Amino acid sequence: MSRCFERSLGVAFALTVGASLMAMAAAPLQFGFGKPATTQEIAGWDIDVRPDGTGLPRGRGSVAQGQALYDEKCASCHGTFGESNSYLQIAGGVGSLATDQPVRTTGSKLNYATTLWDYINRAMPFNAPQTLQPDEVYALTAYVLNLNDIIPADAVLDADSLPKVKMPNRNGFTTDHGFMRRNGTPDTHNVACMKDCVQVVRLSSEMPDYARDQHGNLADQTRTVGATGRIATAKPTGGSTSGLELARAASCTACHGVTEKLVGPGFREVASRYAGDAGAESRLVGKIKAGGTGAWGAVAMPAQPQVKDSEARALVQWILGGAR
Repeated sequence: MSRCFERSLGVAFALTVGASLMAMAAAPLQFGFGKPATTQEIAGWDIDVRPDGTGLPRGRGSVAQGQALYDEKCASCHGTFGESNSYLQIAGGVGSLATDQPVRTTGSKLNYATTLWDYINRAMPFNAPQTLQPDEVYALTAYVLNLNDIIPADAVLDADSLPKVKMPNRNGFTTDHGFMRRNGTPDTHNVACMKDCVQVVRLSSEMPDYARDQHGNLADQTRTVGATGRIATAKPTGGSTSGLELARAASCTACHGVTEKLVGPGFREVASRYAGDAGAESRLVGKIKAGGTGAWGAVAMPAQPQVKDSEARALVQWILGGAR
């Protein structure tokens, strides 16, 4: 083998290796899992609305339209006039924040009307969030603002007019108070510990029973990347679910007590009314699934179509049996 040939072979080998290394550096690492999110998938998460109205969709809604929707979907929790039955008060208190008796409500506290639209759109109604259409959200926003005397009764809101609504607290927003409380101290003070500080912080959490087993028992699952922590999330076995547990799982206890009236009647009051009524069981199962109004007043009972027929029947049997 001549020196010329050896030199040529060496140069060719070096060029080949160099090209391979460059190609490897240019190629992205492939881990074999995941895929790029599609435009449609991103759109499903990209629903935020900013203070200036960026993100608002086309649509429109009036105060009058909002009142009908509010009575149907919102009054059971927030009260007929926004005074609250069991959840955040959404009307009243405008102008009170600077006094010694501040009343923090949706109308008195928020600094942008678009924030109200954003929250209704992403989180309401409580039992079926993100089911409202844009026109319905505009109408409900208009009605809540009218309850607070911020816009007139004949107002109609859309993507152009909503950002122009000036909230009473536009320039006074603060978090120096307790969240979800009318009169409370801040939830956190963010004061640094100066002495006798805790050396080791242990974090813990709890999972309500209705959330268990929603995605199987994590303790029995494995992942290719990272550990699960062997979290046991399966519902306890060895016995049937009690009626009270079914009521809590379906969020019935947000509006009904066992003995006491909350938004709706207590379970034992229901049992007393329908005692001896042979057809009550089937009617009440249907009412749990489809919702309704009128039997106990004007406050609507929201539909619970996600409750299984067998669970709805077991729940009704427990109620009619005296809720014991």
